[in-house]
Amino acid sequence: MSETIALDLDGYTDLPPGRIANVVTYLEMKARPAPSTEAETASSRTVRHVKKPELAAYRKLYARIGTDWLWFSRAVMTDDALAAVLARPTTEIHFLEQDGEPVGLAELHRGEGGPADVEIAMFGVVPEATGTGAARQLMLAALAAAWGGGTERVWLHTCSFDHPAALRFYRRSGFTPFKFAIEVSTDPRLDGHLPRTAGPHVALIDPASTD
Repeated sequence: MSETIALDLDGYTDLPPGRIANVVTYLEMKARPAPSTEAETASSRTVRHVKKPELAAYRKLYARIGTDWLWFSRAVMTDDALAAVLARPTTEIHFLEQDGEPVGLAELHRGEGGPADVEIAMFGVVPEATGTGAARQLMLAALAAAWGGGTERVWLHTCSFDHPAALRFYRRSGFTPFKFAIEVSTDPRLDGHLPRTAGPHVALIDPASTD
């Protein structure tokens, strides 16, 4: 059973020791975007639909992309639980690859928010690919895939732990914010799911060292 605390809607709310919180912004797109008019540039990168992703390869890419930004939702999953998510017929995985090496991830979930909805549940590129046009290339491919098959709405979320340019990037890609949420969780650096050096922009407060 989840623990609960009272939330002050007009001020500050203290969190229990060992917990972290971030503000989540949800964004949506309700019409297929116009075809991109951007000139194609020579690139060794390609986007590949991975129909049966290997668990180890997925975890490695997820960690490379997300450790700096404190991504943990997949890190805390058991192998069996994650394998079940990846094996769902409604899950679609796309890798951005450079010279055969995965450098970006787009994970789509079809129909979970409604029969005509597609969620871009995971999206990101490795640190070395940031600022190179890789994220734009991957997003164009993800949107092309998402808008197939009678889709009426594509949505995703970002949060205050994410890359500071993420929200701006999603808005430039055609998404519009539609709601906020607060995510509270156990700090994954305290229970070993992430290294203690992960997410250096988020303070690590160890209850054991503050007693």
